[in-house]
Amino acid sequence: MDIFQYDFMIRAVIAGAIIGVVAPMIGIFLVVKRYSLLADTLSHVSLVGVAAGVLFGFNPIVGALATSTIAAFGMERLRESRKMFSESVLALFLSGSFAIAVVLLGLSHGLTVDIFTYLFGSITTVSAGDLWVIGLFGLVVIAVTMRLFKRLFLVSYDEELAKTSGLPVTRLNILLMVLAAVTVALSMRVVGILLVGALVVIPVLSAIQFGRSFMQTTWLALILSLLAVFTGLFASFYLNLPSGGAIVVVCLMVFALSLAFNRHQT
Repeated sequence: MDIFQYDFMIRAVIAGAIIGVVAPMIGIFLVVKRYSLLADTLSHVSLVGVAAGVLFGFNPIVGALATSTIAAFGMERLRESRKMFSESVLALFLSGSFAIAVVLLGLSHGLTVDIFTYLFGSITTVSAGDLWVIGLFGLVVIAVTMRLFKRLFLVSYDEELAKTSGLPVTRLNILLMVLAAVTVALSMRVVGILLVGALVVIPVLSAIQFGRSFMQTTWLALILSLLAVFTGLFASFYLNLPSGGAIVVVCLMVFALSLAFNRHQT
C-alpha cells in the first residue's frame, strides 16, 4: 500500500471517490431520459473553458464549470422551444464548442502538457486547489440530487406525467442539465474530457443489466463506478497507465461481466 505514501495519490483517490459517486448519480437520469450523449457534448464544451483558462491564465476547472453551465442553459432552452430535435441540439453544441476550443488552443500556441492532462486525465496533476473545487461542487451536486431525487426521476422518465403532477418541469430539466455540466467539469481532472462521458454512462448501463428497481440500480451503479475508479487509479499508479483510460477500461470490463450475468439469468 505504498500508493498512499504520496500526497498526489491521496488527493487523486479522494477526488476519484467524489467523482465516482457524482458521475453515475447524474448519469442514471440521463440514461432514463435517453440523453446519454449529453455528457460527451458537455465535455467538449468544457474544453472551451479549459482552453480559455490556459489562454487567459485562470483556473481551467473554473472555466470549464462556467462554459458547461452556460451551454447547459442554452441546450435546454433550444430543446424546450421545440424548434430543434434533442440530438440536433447536442450535435450543434458538440461540434461548435470543439471548433471554438481548437481556435482558442491555436491562439495559445497549440496543445501543451496541461491540455493533454485535461484531455486524458492525470492523477499526478490533481492539486490541493483542484481537490477543494471538486469536493465543494461535488457535495453540492450530491446534496441537490438526493433532495430532489424523486422529482428528477419523474421528469426524466415521463415529462408529461410530471407536468400533470404539477412539477416545474422546465426548471427541473434546467437543473438536471446544470448538475450534469458541473459533474462533467469536475470529472475531467481524473478521467479526462474525452473519457468522462463513459464514467457517467457505463456504470449505469452495467447496473441496469441486473434488472433491479430504480433506487437499487442507482446504488449498484455507484458501487460499480467506485470499483472502476479505485481499480483504475491503482492500475494507473502501479502499471504507469493514464488514469482516465484505465478507469474506463475497468468500466468496460464490468459492463461485459454484467452482460454475461444478464444472459445467464435469461
